[in-house]
Parts: sequence; structure tokens; C-alpha cells
Amino acid sequence: MHLLSIEHLTKTYGEKKLFEDVSFGISEGDKIGIIGVNGTGKSTFLKAIAGIEPADSGKVVIPPRVSVRMLLQNPEFDPEETVLEHVLGGDTPQLRAVREHAAALEGLELHPQSEELQQRLLRAGAAMDELDAWQLESDARTALSKLGLRDPEARLGTLSGGRRKRAAMAAALLSPSDVLILDEPTNHIDNESVAWLEGMLQKRRGALLMVTHDRYFLDRVSNRVVELDRGRAFFYTANYSRFLELKLEREEREASSEAKRQNLLRNELAWIRRGAKARSTKQKARIERFEALKASGPDKTSGKLDLSVASSRLGRKIVELDGVAKRYGERTLIADFSYIAVPEDRVGIIGRNGSGKSTLLKLIAGRLQPDAGEVAIGPTVRIGYFSQEHEEMDESMRVIEYIREQAEQVRTADGTTISAGQLLERFLFPPAMQWSPIAKLSGGEKRRLQLLRILSGAPNVLLLDEPTNDLDIATLGVLEDYLEDFPGVVLVVSHDRYFLDRTVERIFAFEGGGTIVEHTGNYSEYEESRGKKSLAEPEQAGAGGRGGAGAAPGGKGASAAAGGDRPAGGSAPPGEPADAAAGAARREPKLRMSYQEQKDFEAIDGRIEETEAKLARVHEEMGEIGSDSVRLQRLMAEQAELEARLEELLERWTYLNELSEQIEAQKTKPRS
Repeated sequence: MHLLSIEHLTKTYGEKKLFEDVSFGISEGDKIGIIGVNGTGKSTFLKAIAGIEPADSGKVVIPPRVSVRMLLQNPEFDPEETVLEHVLGGDTPQLRAVREHAAALEGLELHPQSEELQQRLLRAGAAMDELDAWQLESDARTALSKLGLRDPEARLGTLSGGRRKRAAMAAALLSPSDVLILDEPTNHIDNESVAWLEGMLQKRRGALLMVTHDRYFLDRVSNRVVELDRGRAFFYTANYSRFLELKLEREEREASSEAKRQNLLRNELAWIRRGAKARSTKQKARIERFEALKASGPDKTSGKLDLSVASSRLGRKIVELDGVAKRYGERTLIADFSYIAVPEDRVGIIGRNGSGKSTLLKLIAGRLQPDAGEVAIGPTVRIGYFSQEHEEMDESMRVIEYIREQAEQVRTADGTTISAGQLLERFLFPPAMQWSPIAKLSGGEKRRLQLLRILSGAPNVLLLDEPTNDLDIATLGVLEDYLEDFPGVVLVVSHDRYFLDRTVERIFAFEGGGTIVEHTGNYSEYEESRGKKSLAEPEQAGAGGRGGAGAAPGGKGASAAAGGDRPAGGSAPPGEPADAAAGAARREPKLRMSYQEQKDFEAIDGRIEETEAKLARVHEEMGEIGSDSVRLQRLMAEQAELEARLEELLERWTYLNELSEQIEAQKTKPRS
């Protein structure tokens, strides 16, 4: 079903052309990702479609029956409003009914004998029945929990900007709309929240427009891509992976066309230089064709970002943490953590929001002091600290002054020296922009400028705190290539799974209570290791392991199955000699099911069917109970328990079937 039309939309900012004559339609089921470098007007484009910011020309045609909702990068809020009130604050009949029922219930808890409040609660319950709104408050609390907002009664004015953004996201997701517009929805949320958001948007029926730098997210959610490039819009019916292929094909066609144009231009230029006589109509036409060929060349304003900045020499001692601990009040963020950096270390730091990831970087950077333990920094270390916020930028400064304050001349990776202005040009800040105040830059341009200043100081240890927030995909690609060749040490806090897979070789995972677990490998390998461990847990709780040898799923030895996971800074388990471990790695153990696994394998299909049947009965009861809120709460708890049980059973079923297939394959494998 067609929802809205964008017709000849054009917008300029001063002398800069953001987008020109853009036309396309949006239908139900479209999930459109908007792509472009910072400063191309992606956020402005979304605001123009949502009607928040007017375009210079063109129009957006939205039929009266179609509702549009937009999540801004910096949403407005009432500081006195609670998180739950904000999430349920839409103006739909369902949301009004939920708010009325919650208010009546709260009043009745304070005055249980009030007949007026009892009647109000009954009327609110009847309205909830009529509008089928009982699930909505539960969905709101679930969304807040998944987005890391544990206290729904907290006032928005007491929360950080990131938490307020997550509350606004929950409100946008729960408020019914035909077209949902999201500007950088994955900023300020952790990996688990991103995975949950993916699932929510994949199931969503209406249309979706979004700007995001998270390439895995974009790949899994989008089915169309609009690329803004030098004022033009290019359209692709594809997810992100397919978009890259189609864009490459388009650029190859354009390059071929440009090569033909240049060849024709050379021929015409040779004719002109021989002394064209502009007397005949034919000769006049040929001169006009030459002028037209010169004018039809590609736009020269498009630069390519160049991140060839040198780093400083690094000595033997780099960063050493010994028994470091850090607490905030009653919360332990880091407990007895030790780490010794080695040359070319690439460490990704992950965990829930508020678990202490940024605190670890600040301890290394010397911006915080540990409560216990010691942080030692080598004498040759030059730390480049890329923080989450722009708080260190004086936005009244001009762009070039901000870089000159760090370095007037900068040495590049090839040994040459360039001026601050030349460096800015390589980083897509043309001369006209270099004398603009920082305040006039877009959020992404400020982040790019902040990154440039840090790198211009020739650091040899990089501490990157959420570097992917607000940086465009093109800049991220260049940064990833730079880090690949960077000779120093990199520690990065990020929720961007693609970025972590490209750049890190070790993971420090904050698992709560101050515990940090180290894994050797990138983020995807860490997730795979976690999946294998969760599959092995039911077996350990049952028969205590296959054949008593501590084998892991797939028949590998225990040390291999762990995938490199161990408490960070810890050593190998005691009583496990190195030569015995090496011998175990060389032998190929014989796979077999334990007694408990065999029993589970025979019964698990029946258990899955039984759990699915119970879940169906709970869903049926929830649809029939009416206004009995106490019973609804009980059923919702039972539903959550059954869903968790079903997920465990399905994981166990997958593991047992894979193990059975491996055992059968081993039986048929010829002996050497």
C-alpha cells in the first residue's frame, strides 16, 4: 500500500547544496536506509520528509490517513516527566486508555476504600478491553528493559543524554505510526539492545526510514537504500551488502562513460588547437560541442577522505594495569583487573551500558584514579583519547584554529610534512569551511574534526570511546583501514559489531559485578563462543560431561572449546600441564553422547511441543481475561518463563542434532 510521496525535494544550506530535485515514493513494508558522508544533509532530509524542517522547494504528499513519527538525534523532553510517562505519552486512544488505567490503579493503591477510584478503575479496564490495550504497558516496560532503562519511574531530567534518547526511542517504537523515521537509532545503546531493536524493526509492518552507521544493522533491517551524494539521490532496491555491489557497478559505468568523454574531449581539443575557423555552421556546432563536453565533467567537489597521519615510536613498556579496582557508591564497576598491553594490541571493550567500559578508558588515560591497584604508562606513550562527547571542543573556535592549536604542521605516513589547512582538505574540510565556527558544523562533521585533531598529535596508543557514533560509513571505512596499519595499541569501546569485527583481535567483556572476561578473537567469534558455552551448560548440569573428559560441543578439547575465554589477566587452570594439554589437542577424541544427552535427544521434540502448547494456552487466556490486571500480570510472568524455556529447548535441540550428525559422520569416516 502506498503511504507517501516525495516530489522534487530541494534544500540548500548557505552556498552548499544538500539535495536537489529528489523524488520517490514510500510503501508499506519499505525499510529504507539513508546513506551519505557527514554534511550531505541526511538528517535534514529526514526532517524535511517528517515536516519538521521546510525544504526550499518540492513537497511531501502525505494522505490524511497516514501517520508519521520521527525520532530525532536530540529529542526534546519534559524534565519532570517520568520515563514511563514519556513512553506512554502519545495521543492515540490506546495510550490514553493505558495512562488512565495506570493513574486509577496508582490512586487506588493510596486510597483502597475509595468507591470513586474503584469505579474509575472499572471504566478504565472496560476501555482497555474495548481497545485491546492490555499488552501495551507490558510492551512499554519490556522495551525500556531491553534498552537498558531499569527504572521506569525515573525523571527524564535526571538522566544522561543517551538514556533520554533511549526513552524517546521506546516512545517512537510503541506509538502506532504508518511511517517511522529514525535518525541514528543505534547510538548510545549496547550490543544486546541493538540486536533487540533489529528484531523489532524486522517485524514492523509499516514503513521505515533511517539514518544509521551500523552496517550489520543496516544489512539485516533495510530492503531499500537511498544514497545522497553531492546533492543527488541514488536509489537501490537492496540491503546494504547488495547496495555495495550495485554502487560499484554504477561507479564502473560512470568511470567508463567519463573515459569516453575524456577521449572525445582530447580529439576536439586537438581540432581546436589546429585553428578552427568559426565561419561555417558545422564548425560552430563542433566548437559548441567542445564547450559542452568541458562543462559536462564530473563534480570536482567530491573529495576522498585521506587519513594518512603518522604516529610516534612506541617503547617496550606501554600500558600496564595491576589489580585495578573502581567503585561508584555501592556499585563495583571494575574488580581486581590486570592487563599488560603488547605492541599492535587491538582490544574491543563490550558490555551493557553503565557497566564501566568508559571508566576503564578514563583510568588508562589518567582522567580517573583507581580505588585500588596501579595504572602504569610507558615513557614513550602518547595517548590519543577520542571521547563520546564534544565537551572538549570550544565551538566558538574556527575549524582551522582548532587543528592549529594541536599542530601547525603535521607529518603524514609517507614522511612528508603538510600544513593544518592541507590536512583539513584531506579530511574533507575545504578552505571555505575551514574558517567557519565549529558550531556551524553538523554532528558528524564535529566528530570527524575531533578525530582529526587527535590523530594530528601523532599518538601511539589510541583510546576510542564509541568512535562510530555520528561518523558516516565512508569515514568509518577509512578509519578501519587506518587502524589496520596503525603500529601502536588500540583499545576501543563500541557497540558497532561490524567495526569490532574489522578492527579488534581481543575482547574484554564486562559481565557485571566488576568481572571482565577476556576472549581472543573478534566480536563475532566471541558471540559464537558464548553460544557454544550456553549449549554446553545443560550437559554439565546433567551428566557432568561427555565421557568425563571435559569435551565440548563438537568434540574439541576443553581448552579449544573455550574459544580463548578466561578472566582478563588470569592464567590457565591449575593442575593442567602444558604437555598434557598439547597432547590432548593433537588427539582427535571419539565423539559419543552421554547418558543424559541420549535421554534428552529422545525426549526433546516432545518437550518442545509441550512447551509450545502451554505458550499457546497462555496467549489464549490473555486474550480472554478482560480487565483482571492481577491475573494478567501472572500470565505475563508465565509467558516470559515459557518463552525462555522454549528458547533453551530450541538451543539444546540444535546442539544435540549437530552432535548426532557429527557422530554419524565419524562412524562413516574411513580410518587412516
